[in-house]
Amino acid sequence: MKVIIAGGTGLIGRQITKELAQHGHEVIILSRNPEKVISVPKGVEVVAWDGVSSQGWGDLVNQAQAVVNLSGESVGGKGMFPSRLTDERKRRVRESRLFSGKALVEVIEAAEKKPQVFVQSSAVGYYGFHGDEKLNEDSPPGDDFFAEWKDWEKVSEPVEEMGVRRVIIRSGIIFSTGSGSALNPLVLQFKLFAGGPIADGKQYISWIHEADEARAIRFLIENEDARGAYNLTAPNPATNAEVGKAIAKTLGRPYYLPAPEFAFNLAFGEVGALVTKGQRVMPERLLEQGFEFQFPEVELALQDILSD
Repeated sequence: MKVIIAGGTGLIGRQITKELAQHGHEVIILSRNPEKVISVPKGVEVVAWDGVSSQGWGDLVNQAQAVVNLSGESVGGKGMFPSRLTDERKRRVRESRLFSGKALVEVIEAAEKKPQVFVQSSAVGYYGFHGDEKLNEDSPPGDDFFAEWKDWEKVSEPVEEMGVRRVIIRSGIIFSTGSGSALNPLVLQFKLFAGGPIADGKQYISWIHEADEARAIRFLIENEDARGAYNLTAPNPATNAEVGKAIAKTLGRPYYLPAPEFAFNLAFGEVGALVTKGQRVMPERLLEQGFEFQFPEVELALQDILSD
């Protein structure tokens, strides 16, 4: 299968590119800066695009069986620690997703041969913050900025009317040490002997190991019965305290220094809510369709990621 990935150089994109290539699929990455893309698997093609049009690459859709849309500016920013969500950053985040999604839909509409499946990226922020309430794919969307994922999901709806199977992936916090991972600043705290609970530590983190994220996306691409929304989160969400204690145990560091919620929010603004407020999201539809997680437990996942 030939797969086009828009946004294939980000955290998720790098993993799914590797996963697909290892399983015999041909991959084309669309990138705004192809000259900066390095260390891609053998046979992977990198093509330039501007994020808003089909210029220079549109004809490739006629050869592809799948299109994966992972494009858009990171909500958390580009540095080790999350950046505050200013009005300007919100505008860039919003427009980067809306414009790129619209461009992909227009290319598919114009294609003589449509792809079989379109994968639309989203996130568990779609649901808003609900403490320890269990959320599944049927739970309603929230009403804060992070819940704008619902608007970004809608952009690709028209492909369904074109006869293209559409899959929406609502990803949780990706556990990875790669660039852009939300796990990195948490791990750094413990490496500096400054780790402990954030807020009261009871808020849930809906997480997923990077390998399971990539395996789940490949599963949904290959499974012809898969369509609609899927939560890409481990089946056992963990509290902030459980995650912190697992990091401390794996690294051999103490777990003792709390970070008050007000201080965290003061430093990072709205983005801080992603850590200080809880979401307990369950991957019900993935499990129903038979997907098996390699890393279902948080301690096992962190040992695998941090053991090196």
